[in-house]
Amino acid sequence: MKRSFLLTSFIFPLILLSQLEEDFIKWDENRKLTWEDFKAAPLKMGSTAAMTTTHLGFSYNFANGKITYKIDCQFEKNRSWGLVKNDWILKHEQGHFDIAEIYARKLNKIIKAYTFRAATAQKEVPAIYQKIMNDLSAMQNQYDSDTDFSRDKEQQAAWTEKINRELYKLNEFAGYH
Repeated sequence: MKRSFLLTSFIFPLILLSQLEEDFIKWDENRKLTWEDFKAAPLKMGSTAAMTTTHLGFSYNFANGKITYKIDCQFEKNRSWGLVKNDWILKHEQGHFDIAEIYARKLNKIIKAYTFRAATAQKEVPAIYQKIMNDLSAMQNQYDSDTDFSRDKEQQAAWTEKINRELYKLNEFAGYH
């Protein structure tokens, strides 16, 4: 298990690099999603109006008693789609991308503060990443649940504010790019 995770954490970014860069959008506070970014064919999934696929990539290396790492927060165009395309739903989908960025910043914060210990790093670093991924998934699900997939306009507005506050609060950890 440990071995496969380590391979995955190193191979996943290589797979991303091997795909055309134009298939992905790196998160950027000055670059909001547009419907033209959603390239996948819509899937019939009940009343689902749109689907956003994001990636939180993490690769790392241990050398000379230190950890070096790279974090990527990206939107995948060819796995994201919109069936109902309006500004309100697009704002909700941007929220999913922004939540992924929150967790990229949280990961950066934790890894920056991490004290390297050769005896435990092989277990601790993957565990940190896995916890971040679990928390990210939970927040994405809570976002959809609370906002009823954007249909609850009051909750959507509250979540948009919450997401913006979290991004602002973690701004000093945005420099992982």
